[in-house]
Amino acid sequence: MLKTQKNACPVNEDFISHICIDEYSSTPKYKQLINAIIYAIETAKIRKNDMLPSINELSFVLDISRDTAEKGYRHLRKLGVIDSIPGKGYFVIHTDYTRKLKICLLFNKLSTHKKIVYDSFTKAIGEDAAIDLYVYNNDFSLFKSILNNKKDGYTHYVIIPHFTEGDEKAQLLINTIPREKLVILDKLLPGITDPYTAVYENFSQDIYLALEQALIPLQKYNTIKIIFPKNSYYPKEIVNGFFRFCQQYCFCPKVVHHIKDEEINSGEVYISLMEDDLVLLIKRVMALGLEVGRDVGIISYNETPLKEIILNGITTISTDFSILGTQAAACILNNITDKIHVPFYLNLRKSL
Repeated sequence: MLKTQKNACPVNEDFISHICIDEYSSTPKYKQLINAIIYAIETAKIRKNDMLPSINELSFVLDISRDTAEKGYRHLRKLGVIDSIPGKGYFVIHTDYTRKLKICLLFNKLSTHKKIVYDSFTKAIGEDAAIDLYVYNNDFSLFKSILNNKKDGYTHYVIIPHFTEGDEKAQLLINTIPREKLVILDKLLPGITDPYTAVYENFSQDIYLALEQALIPLQKYNTIKIIFPKNSYYPKEIVNGFFRFCQQYCFCPKVVHHIKDEEINSGEVYISLMEDDLVLLIKRVMALGLEVGRDVGIISYNETPLKEIILNGITTISTDFSILGTQAAACILNNITDKIHVPFYLNLRKSL
């Protein structure tokens, strides 16, 4: 160790030019720093015994917080990639460290549910994978721009393909990704040519079967309304499954685009896809003096811990988002090319 310290080279003046913090990436900046340093080592741009910039210098030049720089260096020390000399700084001690997996995650949005997917995926994939997360906000143009700029260097692309418009163009773009690198997550997108890996929800079948599980409490109501905003990124298959259930079991169905304008009456059940619509719906029901679970039923799409508490429990229909993440990671780790349907379930609570 003393020999390595004495032979430590001066700070690599080109070091900063090899380190890029992408402001458009949703990957935490300390992880971007880790990934960039390891990649620079893998490509021999940073060599063994090279001295690294101080935490203060790194923070100033990259415009990141001191805590971020320190957290990145601390993690690299834990991996055995770098070490420090008291009073002098950090230097590279190990250049044989490589990451076989370099994964680009393309998520349509950030939400509580997507965070569960991300956390479960990163935990299951392990520390030896470099992961970059990008969020395209359901916008095809942004999706295209990100993907075209990120075509090189990744072993896998994990894509959640929800768009407000542009599905057909997205299919063509995704089809340019080599099949062994592609994992489709959450939704099957028609037009993607086989074989490819997918971990998905069957939106039409899932809502039909979930409502079927709630048939007994639903029978005290005569009308079921689904709040489905126009230009929503939610799959239209949800509405198809909803209508099929209502027709099969003789409920009066209605699609509501704007809950703020909808007349609310006793004997109705509302299925809310969006969290904002759920809050507005509850406020309006309470303002009318109606009781949730007796006069008006409420079902919320996608489970969150908070829904167990609100109004003594909001009934939810939901997939298991942690399984989405862990299954996607398992497919990559085990080289599985398959289409895996993730279970969808009903959480029956007092709001129904």
